[in-house]
Amino acid sequence: MKTIIFIGTQKSGSSREAIKAAQDLGFFTVLFTNKKKNMVQREEFMDVHIMRYCDLNDVEAMKTMIKQLELKAFDIKAIVSFVDSYIYTACRLAEEYAVNHFTTNAIYQMENKVLSRELMKHSTYSPQFKVLEHDMPYTKDEITKILPCIVKSPQSTGSKDVYKIKNYDQYKQQVKNLRKKYPKQKILIEEYLEGPQYLVEVLVIRGLIHIIGIVEQDISLINHHFIVTGYNLVINPSVSLYQPLKRAISDIIYLHGMKNGACHLELRYVNGIWKLIEINPRISGGGMNQLIKAGYGIDLTKETLKLALNQYVDIKPKYKKHAYIQYITVPKAGTIETVTGKKRAMQKKGVIKVYIKPRKGNIVCLPKSMGNRYAYVLATGENKEKAIQNAKSAIKEIHFKIRS
Repeated sequence: MKTIIFIGTQKSGSSREAIKAAQDLGFFTVLFTNKKKNMVQREEFMDVHIMRYCDLNDVEAMKTMIKQLELKAFDIKAIVSFVDSYIYTACRLAEEYAVNHFTTNAIYQMENKVLSRELMKHSTYSPQFKVLEHDMPYTKDEITKILPCIVKSPQSTGSKDVYKIKNYDQYKQQVKNLRKKYPKQKILIEEYLEGPQYLVEVLVIRGLIHIIGIVEQDISLINHHFIVTGYNLVINPSVSLYQPLKRAISDIIYLHGMKNGACHLELRYVNGIWKLIEINPRISGGGMNQLIKAGYGIDLTKETLKLALNQYVDIKPKYKKHAYIQYITVPKAGTIETVTGKKRAMQKKGVIKVYIKPRKGNIVCLPKSMGNRYAYVLATGENKEKAIQNAKSAIKEIHFKIRS
């Protein structure tokens, strides 16, 4: 039985859609999960044929489960993950079990933000940065010279543990907080960059770099955290935007050594130069796959999976439509009593999808990362402005009643 093993999944978004894509491609699906909630809500994962609970950091335990599958004549064709923290693990396991895999070392270098910065330290695409070691603190003068700056954990994903620092007292406090939370980690200090920010989805196929989508990000500073609240798919980028961006992406991916795999880059355009915010070895999560599908007719999770399977990858756009995703957060923390407005939002002009994350009884909080965005609307329009207008109009229909 031709089988794909998935290491981890979210309840929704790209990682969840990848499992559905595997079933559509005719594969038997196995999910290794460390979430007991997935096991309890087993009926919501009908496209997962076998679900096994385990510690996803315990590689030996996963090897034992893979061996058990092989003994039962499961023909393992891929071992993959679309979830941060497990992509490198999945790639190592795929390499060990001699199934097709993405570029293992490149994935490791992309996941390690300190190593990624070190690889690019001589590149014009790298912002100025410092690495704070445990035994090598920086002086007040050294920090003051680079203010305002960004302080973050090297393991940061989805804007979690990323802070804008305006003064030395803030710097000391956030370093103290990160040291307490991650006592063994280094800390990254980066210059704060001003300029429009873009996310670029990329597939690298046998060394050839393919830009799948360029997405303009709308970023808000909410609860002292950077939260992306809007994504605009740029379907007709100007030559002056596209050509320098393409060169930057090619150079950055070359420095990281990726030959096969998916990645997305976040970059800012600063005084005529592209600067890399970060690179991640996967398709972006949340509604990104749906945005690409709405704008181009490309199912990027499915095509990424086909690349992992060494199948033909079809990334030719079927059409071009202006598309926009609008997210919302909540104004206060508490317990969800009711969520209203989904049907009204769906009836709005241009709306393709309305997604609401929490259910009655779930606890929600003020945003500290992208994971604290609780709903989105995906809409299309005859132009960029109409797509944005349609999404923003529809999202206003969504209301959370929260008990403090």
